[in-house]
Amino acid sequence: MKNPVFLRAQWRKLMMANYAIDPALLRDFVPAHTQLDLWKGQCLVSLVGFMFKDTHVRGFKIPGHVNFEEINLRFYITHETGDGEIRRGTSFIKEIVKRPAITWVANTLYKEKYHTMPTRHRIQQQEKLDVQFEWQYRNRWNTMACKAAPEPSQMPAGSEEEFITEHYWGYTRLSETETSAYAVEHPRWEVYPVHDYTIDADFGALYGQQFAHLSKQKPVSVLLAEGSEILVRKGFEIR
Repeated sequence: MKNPVFLRAQWRKLMMANYAIDPALLRDFVPAHTQLDLWKGQCLVSLVGFMFKDTHVRGFKIPGHVNFEEINLRFYITHETGDGEIRRGTSFIKEIVKRPAITWVANTLYKEKYHTMPTRHRIQQQEKLDVQFEWQYRNRWNTMACKAAPEPSQMPAGSEEEFITEHYWGYTRLSETETSAYAVEHPRWEVYPVHDYTIDADFGALYGQQFAHLSKQKPVSVLLAEGSEILVRKGFEIR
């Protein structure tokens, strides 16, 4: 039996910059009872910016907390259940939003790693689709932006786009032996061909010195997904 729905929303215009990283740098972040999920032998972390829209928490819209930006740094893991099912998911190093109430709810109820910072975005579509997300930390605006074809297309089966986007579980490290897990449901997404991108972020200041080198490292890929309606189910603990 599925857990009750905690959150319904739309995730739209998800820009994902994907970096190859030494798996050892994630050792202290991997939740208990999970292991890293590699793409063709590479360990990836993704800097992701996207729009939360039409957000309902437990069926209610919270004024001022319906439409907003989120920027996160995440990596990819799997968990094998007691009956042998492999569940592919993500875990977050940090998630950034501009509303303190969202940070409080996510950190209190899901033990997530949300932080409150000023954020802003720009999405324009003419001959090209222009998407930009910005977030401010220590008086510095960090930016991720891309220009893409105006129409999305289906992801090829077995593609990197599929690997990055087709993770339907969230896992949070609670302790060395405990992990929080929750299901995320959405249809298969379409992606826009990305023609150009800009990333200007102080990874070391934002996420820790073990990630500082990413500020000068070129991502192995940059994706832009249209997104869809999503739902997040009530979480549970794995011991």
